[in-house]
Amino acid sequence: MSTTEHDLSATETVDTGHTTTATTAAPPAGEEIHLPGGSILPLTVAIGITLLVIGTTIWWVWSALGFVIAGVSIGLWIRDVRRDFDELPEDHHHH
Repeated sequence: MSTTEHDLSATETVDTGHTTTATTAAPPAGEEIHLPGGSILPLTVAIGITLLVIGTTIWWVWSALGFVIAGVSIGLWIRDVRRDFDELPEDHHHH
């Protein structure tokens, strides 16, 4: 009996012709993976910073506008991240 014919419980062996590789089934997840939702805030921060830099050479009003856009966007982004963090399960917080 070859290794490809053995029943190795959690391990499945696959023969690809030239090499033999073993794949193991992943254990069930202990907790859900948290992924933040989509957001336009990174783009608005980038636009604000770009205007801020461009305004240093063209016109100070562009810098002021960029500063306001970047500042408000960063504030909103931090608020969203804190809100997401607060929604995590209590045992997920590492203090």
